[in-house]
Parts: sequence; C-alpha cells; structure tokens
Amino acid sequence: MISAPDRREAVELIDEARANGARLGPLCAELGITPRTYQRWTQEGAVGPDGRTTAVRPKPDHALTLEEEAAVVALCKSEQYQSAPPAQIVAREADEGRYIASESTFYRVLRRMEMNQPRGRGRRQAPPPKPTSHQADGPNQVWSWDVTWLPGPVSGLFFYLVLIIDIYSRKVVGWEVEAAESSLLLSRVLQQAVLKERCIDQPLVLHSDNGSPFKGETLKAKLKSLGIEPSYSCPRVSNDNPFSESIFATCKAMPSYSANGFGSLEEARRWVHAFVCWYNTEHRHSGIQYVTPQQRHTGEDVAILAQRKAVYAEAKARNPRRWSGQTRDWRPVGVVCLNPDKEALAPGRKRAA
Repeated sequence: MISAPDRREAVELIDEARANGARLGPLCAELGITPRTYQRWTQEGAVGPDGRTTAVRPKPDHALTLEEEAAVVALCKSEQYQSAPPAQIVAREADEGRYIASESTFYRVLRRMEMNQPRGRGRRQAPPPKPTSHQADGPNQVWSWDVTWLPGPVSGLFFYLVLIIDIYSRKVVGWEVEAAESSLLLSRVLQQAVLKERCIDQPLVLHSDNGSPFKGETLKAKLKSLGIEPSYSCPRVSNDNPFSESIFATCKAMPSYSANGFGSLEEARRWVHAFVCWYNTEHRHSGIQYVTPQQRHTGEDVAILAQRKAVYAEAKARNPRRWSGQTRDWRPVGVVCLNPDKEALAPGRKRAA
C-alpha cells in the first residue's frame, strides 16, 4: 500500500509534467502505477490515504456465532484438552463424530482471546543467536581453525589435517596431519602455534565450529592455560567459519592435490608442508590486496601497496587516455571482521569475503 504523502507527491509530479505537455500513460508507467490508479486517487479532489486500511468490513455470513466461539474456548480449557494444540483437538473431536471449527479457526479464536500461548510446559522457541563476530586490526588477534579429511591410500581411510589461520593476515600459523582426530592433537598444534608466533601474553580469540574435539576438556584446559578466548560457530550454521572453509577449498583445488589418495601419512605431511610454504610466502591473496599472507603478517604490505600505487600513477601519466577514471585502489585492507554485523560495520572497513 502506498502512503498518503507518497500519493500526494506522485500526483504533484504527474500534474506538473502534464502541465508541460506530457501524457498521462507514460508518466504513470514511469512511477509504477496505472492511469486508473491516478484517477482513483484524484476523483474526490484531495488525495487521501488508502481506504482499505480503515474500511469497515461486514462479518461474513459463515463466521462462527458467539455460542460456537464460546464452545471453542470451553473445549480448549477443558481438562481433556488443556495441554493439547488445536491440531490434536480437531482430530480427536472428529474421531468422536464432532466438528466445531477448523484448526485455523481455533487459532484465530485463541489469538483474539489472548490464549495462544504454548500449551503445557512448552515455551516459545528462542530466536536463533547472531553469529559470533570478532574484529582484528593486527596479526595474532583472531585465529580460526578447523579439521578436514585428506584421502588415504585405500577407500575409507583418511588422514586429518588441522590448520590454524590468522584472519587478519590469512597466514597459516599452525598445522598438523595425523591418522586420528582428538583434543590432544588440537592442543599440541595450538601450543606449537602460540610458541612459534610468540603471542602467549597477548589477548587472542580462537574461533572454531562445534565439533566435539574442539570442545573436549583437554583442549579447554589448554586454552585456559594459554589465556586464549574460545569462540564457536552457531549450531547448524554451515558458513560461520568462512576463513577456514576458504583455505580448505584453496588447498583441495591445488593441481598437485592427490584426489585419489596420499600413499602414506608422511607423504600427506610433506604435501601439506609444501602447500603451507607456498600459501604463506608466494600466494597473492585476493582478500588482502594481492600480497602474500607473510607480507601482510609482518606489515610489509604497506610499502608494497604504496609502490604499486606509484607504478599505476606513473603508467597513467604516460598514457592518460587509457584511463577513464582513477587508478586502482591499492590501499591496505583495514580491519578484518569475522561474521561482521552489517549494520554495525563502520564505513570504510573491509569486510571479510
């Protein structure tokens, strides 16, 4: 429904254009209405609100009588049905050869009588929580980790790759491949990563999904001893850990990835080691302005991107006619957000892709 102020504004625009010689049909089509709608709005002179919202509608002839509504309420309050939903009541009454009203009518009567609360001990389902959100404006502030399967030498045999990524720089800060998944394995990988990055005394958030190894008591004790704040994905939300899912997709899309299976655990470890070295030091990551994660992690990206900007400016100065606008924006990525709140995300901040 179109509000009265919007109607009046549309009519004023149409009248002004018609006074200058425009035709009614094309004008109405431009505003998304029909000429008949314009005529209806202006038939009484003044443009008023939509009458459908204030119209008094007669009661349908087939509506429930007051006695029938009272029977519905009494039935719902009876000892037999006081904990049953309308669907159960209607079905049971039909089995007894009685029909008062439909299930939807029961609900309408209960809503009107303010009796449409959960029956018995039931409670209204709580709204799903928002995805966990964290921000990082520097390295070693927010890490993300997950476990994926690597195919083994025979069908049904898998190796488990644990991988930790820094969401600010996209650097792989820790990894391991084992034949079995456990909280003990995760604890060892995490401790090695913290010692390697020398961030044991600074605040750190570690995000994961809700897999049982990530919530084991062994791992919880290790997180507490290292002063790391755990963060978990929302239940049944498949894209709540995007950084880990993204690097696993990159890993398994590599041409050298052995889709038919790695011959042994040692072979899988060698391959992952080569992948991590390439990813950290050679791969130009699209999410961080095509610098390597290592360059971003150490702050080298600022000078590299400044040099790129200068190269583009020089190229434009040599051949200005080849540029229709500004050169590419090579500014470094700012704050990186894990599952950012779209409304709270400040202008200019870079959202994680």
